[in-house]
Amino acid sequence: MTLERRSFLAGAAALSVAAPAAAAAPAGPMYGMVGKMTAKPGMRDALAAILVEGTAAMPGCLSYVVANDASDADLLWITEVWESKAAHAGSLALPAVRAAIAKGRPMIAAMETVAETAPVGGAGLR
Repeated sequence: MTLERRSFLAGAAALSVAAPAAAAAPAGPMYGMVGKMTAKPGMRDALAAILVEGTAAMPGCLSYVVANDASDADLLWITEVWESKAAHAGSLALPAVRAAIAKGRPMIAAMETVAETAPVGGAGLR
């Protein structure tokens, strides 16, 4: 009888830890994207500043990182993680995002999506 009780208590303890995390996590796979953006000469810092404006107000965005390339003075890397591909698509209709795109577009020489990913987790992610 004691062994059964211990097993029950261990199981209940494990569920009490896991249940809140499972309840907080949205269903379905996360969506990730890595982008490479080349600014017009001398415009990288201004473009980076525009890209990071208002990123906290993007529903469904779990991570949005803009990074300078270590060897190319005009190159930026953008790494994004979203709750879903639909959340990413929806962000493109937000007025703040549309305004940032319009403001930054004249500074962009080239851009490409390097990879689409399905993140499984990590620091700051579910």
